[in-house]
Amino acid sequence: MKDLRIHGPKPYHIALIHGGPGAPGEMAPVARELSIKWGVLEPFQNALTIPAQIAELKSVIEIHGDLPMTLIGFSWGAWLAALYTATHPQDVAKLILIGSGSFEDKFITNMHARRLERLSAEERKELSDLLDTISSQKRGTKQAFVRAGQLFSKADAYDPLPAESEILDYQVDVYQSIWPQAAELRRSGKLLASAARIQCPVVAIHGNHDPHPAEGVREPLENVLSDFRFIPMERCGHKPWIERHTRQQFYKILQDELSVRSYP
Repeated sequence: MKDLRIHGPKPYHIALIHGGPGAPGEMAPVARELSIKWGVLEPFQNALTIPAQIAELKSVIEIHGDLPMTLIGFSWGAWLAALYTATHPQDVAKLILIGSGSFEDKFITNMHARRLERLSAEERKELSDLLDTISSQKRGTKQAFVRAGQLFSKADAYDPLPAESEILDYQVDVYQSIWPQAAELRRSGKLLASAARIQCPVVAIHGNHDPHPAEGVREPLENVLSDFRFIPMERCGHKPWIERHTRQQFYKILQDELSVRSYP
């Protein structure tokens, strides 16, 4: 799969980092909206280790980006963007985290239960079977990955607008390789330790209906960052750009954040 989609004209001071891991393309609507005013890079991560994904992102940004950049990371992409910023501080002028996962394990105790209670009994049973297929790599793993993603999206949303998925490919191998590494980074404390090295301004946007607990983003980052702001959104799930009640507010927040940063 290609490693980049480009939106709008030069200069490219903005890069959107997708979630998953292994769900490239889902931030396309955000890229198109922002490209009305700015040039936007939408890189796709294909590597099977976190250091390799950081290197992959570095290569795209160095070749196509106009440094320093604003990185906008969604879900897993928020973590990857934070790890990139900690590793290459000279490349990033501002970091925006959307629907980030918690930065410490202690906040995630009830997250899965919160998701399950939003599904029917039949869907909960189906999801359990799907996750077993994915974890054991049984036959039909990709189809299970796609369907599990659909159920998680249903549980994660508040009042979504109808839309087709824009994920270009469901990369099961990327998910199965990257997610255990990411979970261990959080469990060990290395994820938060890396975030603590970030020097640029950081803004976190988080829906109040997002099963990923807001306090798992706000509290750890407030404790380690000197320039951090947390923006909660009411009646909003994991993906603000699909939400009926907050889509326009979300884009206004992004536009304001991108307008106030100054580029050299």
